[in-house]
Amino acid sequence: MPARTAVETDADAGTGMSAEAVGPLIRGVGLLRRLTEAGGTLSPSALERATGLARSTVDRITATLARMGYVRLDGRDVVLTPGVMRLGNAYLAALRLPALLDARADVLADELDESVSLAVADLDGIRFIHQATRRRAMSVSFRIGDLLPAERTAPGPLFATEWAEQDWDRWHARRATDPQAASFPAVPPHPAPADDFPDRVERARRDGWAVDDQLIEPGLVAVSVPVRDPETGRVACVASVVSHTSRHSADSMRTDLLPRLRTAVAAMEADLSAALPPEPGPPPSGLATWTTASKHELGRDFVESLARGLTVLTAFGPGRSALTLTEVARATGLSRATARRALLTHAHLGLVTTRPDHTFTLTPRVLDLGFPPLSRTTLPRLADPHLRALADRLHEPTALAVLTADGTEIQYTAGASASRVLTVHITVGTRLPAAATSLGRVLLADTGTDAPSAEVRAQGYALVDEELESGLRSVAVPVRDRTGRTIAALNVATHAARRTLDDCVRDLLPELRTTATRLEADLHTASRFTLVPPS
Repeated sequence: MPARTAVETDADAGTGMSAEAVGPLIRGVGLLRRLTEAGGTLSPSALERATGLARSTVDRITATLARMGYVRLDGRDVVLTPGVMRLGNAYLAALRLPALLDARADVLADELDESVSLAVADLDGIRFIHQATRRRAMSVSFRIGDLLPAERTAPGPLFATEWAEQDWDRWHARRATDPQAASFPAVPPHPAPADDFPDRVERARRDGWAVDDQLIEPGLVAVSVPVRDPETGRVACVASVVSHTSRHSADSMRTDLLPRLRTAVAAMEADLSAALPPEPGPPPSGLATWTTASKHELGRDFVESLARGLTVLTAFGPGRSALTLTEVARATGLSRATARRALLTHAHLGLVTTRPDHTFTLTPRVLDLGFPPLSRTTLPRLADPHLRALADRLHEPTALAVLTADGTEIQYTAGASASRVLTVHITVGTRLPAAATSLGRVLLADTGTDAPSAEVRAQGYALVDEELESGLRSVAVPVRDRTGRTIAALNVATHAARRTLDDCVRDLLPELRTTATRLEADLHTASRFTLVPPS
């Protein structure tokens, strides 16, 4: 008898699933999880095999997710896009811990020159909500959203000090059926360690800290301290310093790094105590209207119940961490009945939980939906599909560049060529004088005091005519981060025989600005809770 697929298990696991659960939503969430486990890219036929769904169903789900901006079709592959991170961002924003504590974690990482992470409990596992990593040849590669088994981590024993009997029952059941933790794709399968986890939990209860001495994999060591909620005294999250044995032993982690970690955690707890209640941000608007319009436009290729169900997750956010059914319906524009069915389905899938006051909250499992593969992205990776699409539309080469540290040159970080005999070929990594290029003039404009910089700032673009090379014309626009600071520039290059200067402004500039706007939208979504390096 063939093994049952993960989506089939998701769809009918347990006997407590409500008859009102939304089947298309269950299948869509399952497909997103399979894509996430595969690193963000699978072909439709691979998705068909991974989910056990019919090809027609896979196609309808991917068409719906593409319409929502959660995936794109790249040749024969379905690829996760930064838009799907809006789901994880909703959870992290509602949680508040990253916004309140990540600066302390980053400072500690810089001080120790070691990786620092923040993690929360997720049933019998731990899930990362912040990573401050070092850029070394050998460094920790865990990502925000990765789930690890509690018994193979330093944070796990600290969370387990608060487990109730049913939590221990769940852990024992999972250990019996999955002794190598193969159900945790972020860690390598490993022979079951000695069952000393309960003893480690008792030591963590006694000491107030815990250590991981190569439990995840050989060479990896970590020390962890709990960050406690000032109101309840319970563990809100766990802060960890992570290194490898060529730099620290488990003993030196305790003697050299633990005191400074404890100092940082005390500051984190003071920050939590001093934090004011968040001002509720604006909820998403017009979602129900948008899904209805999309259904009318795409017909049966748009699965409206899937789209509406996923939009329910985005109703949560800053100041909206716990919502009633009425509040969810109001925030999304959905009827109470539709919102209720979606919430019941999400509760079955472990994405939502109900509190005693009958409000709903998101769980860390929302980070399963696309977040880990995208949490380590870079600006060139974000730009690549946009540059290729722009080059295809204009039949001209496009490029992304950043300013070098001394401000005198630009460095090309991404590009897309055009299928012409006469075209511009500049490889990634090439450096050129900033003042002689449209890209450089855009990048210099924010701080420049000369007349060209003032002109670029006023018009929002730079146009260079045959200054770098005879016959070469190019127009460039800025790419801005969430604060409005220019961090990169996009350009289109052409030959003077093909387009006049007026053509460049009339035909190329609007397309270039549209591309920059789309790239900035991806960047702003991806960088809300993760660091997106510009190169």
